[in-house]
Amino acid sequence: MIMNKTVILQGSSRSFGDTYKIVNHLTSKCNYDVIDLNTKVIGHYDYEYKNAGDDFMDVITEVITNYDTIIFATPVYWYTMSGIMKAFFDRISDVIRTEKDLGRQLRGKNRAMISTSNNKDLVKGFNMPFVASANYLGMHYLGDIHTWVEDSHVPNEVESIINTFDDKLKKTLNN
Repeated sequence: MIMNKTVILQGSSRSFGDTYKIVNHLTSKCNYDVIDLNTKVIGHYDYEYKNAGDDFMDVITEVITNYDTIIFATPVYWYTMSGIMKAFFDRISDVIRTEKDLGRQLRGKNRAMISTSNNKDLVKGFNMPFVASANYLGMHYLGDIHTWVEDSHVPNEVESIINTFDDKLKKTLNN
């Protein structure tokens, strides 16, 4: 079977910070594309769609049209996903309300999540918005991992976690 095309949506306020180091480690092993949400202008959701002219529709259209699997990579900010990632999540409401045909194409796609912080502790339930929104949108949730960076390097333990996650993704996507 043909491997699904995968994109990582990197949602950090620092394009080359710790989340980037984790994403870069993963992409050095496989052929996943990366979209850095920090380089895009994506306004917050509003009920009047005042942000219709920002980069969100271009990004979501590219993702929906070109990829079967979406990996959300976010740092942990105050026990939750980054503000950039949250704004992107909230704006999915735009596509399922104003561009319904495009929004319906999220059904059946795959979703996963990578979180990054400065230690291995992660608050229980951090992944809930990723899992619940995948279920709501009819997407297949493939799982998540928590990673961390120590002294600007990816520790061996995290490399192992990433490798196991990547192997699981590849096995799932090839079946």
